[in-house]
Amino acid sequence: MKVSLFATCLIDMFQSQVGKDAVEVLESLGCEVDFPESQVCCGQPAYNSGYVNDSKEAMKRMMTAFEDSQYVVGLSGSCTYMFHEYPAIFKGDPVWEEKAKALAEKTFEFTQFIVDVLQVKHVGAKLNGKATYHTSCHMTRLLGVTEAPLTLLNHVEGLEFVELPGKQNCCGFGGTFSVKMSPISEQMVDEKVRHITNTEADYVIGADCGCLLNIGGRMERQQHSAKVLHIAEVLNKR
Repeated sequence: MKVSLFATCLIDMFQSQVGKDAVEVLESLGCEVDFPESQVCCGQPAYNSGYVNDSKEAMKRMMTAFEDSQYVVGLSGSCTYMFHEYPAIFKGDPVWEEKAKALAEKTFEFTQFIVDVLQVKHVGAKLNGKATYHTSCHMTRLLGVTEAPLTLLNHVEGLEFVELPGKQNCCGFGGTFSVKMSPISEQMVDEKVRHITNTEADYVIGADCGCLLNIGGRMERQQHSAKVLHIAEVLNKR
């Protein structure tokens, strides 16, 4: 099975190890992974800020980059969902609407692809300690991926899972929201960190690097000891 990795901007610029771990996990499950080097931003920051026409150029480049891919696997629920928004954005366009539909149909979030497409629940991962999981907003509420990450985490040997109180609440990142509304964002992430602290978890796991950067940054400033990990990093531990 051939898979094209959609790494996302944050992984490309800040957390490249997550991309490497994801590739190793997919390859261990029998996938042939490639990385289209012409991929750029999915266009979400500009689109969500109201610059629709400007964002379309990035979207077109992404559709072209992944045009020949069999499957596209994204490492962020938020960015992955953006691909599923493309058909509505390009509705009525005689050329790009069909390309948008084709991309959306073959695009899956990382854990969603493993569980729903590959039909795998146990990847052979091992990690000792107590962990809690942050459910990011776009991934759960818009993309609809809720069970796949938990299914995989429940099969990690040595990992004790503790449900995060207030898991449905946003961490305050929200892309450009954290920049435009920083005082509110700060209060939201403080609430999230309090809930994490109450679990006494050794690890905070998530599937969106934006959320993890926000949560991890706040925890570091407050000198909390729990380690923040993307789920790809967890699934690649042996």
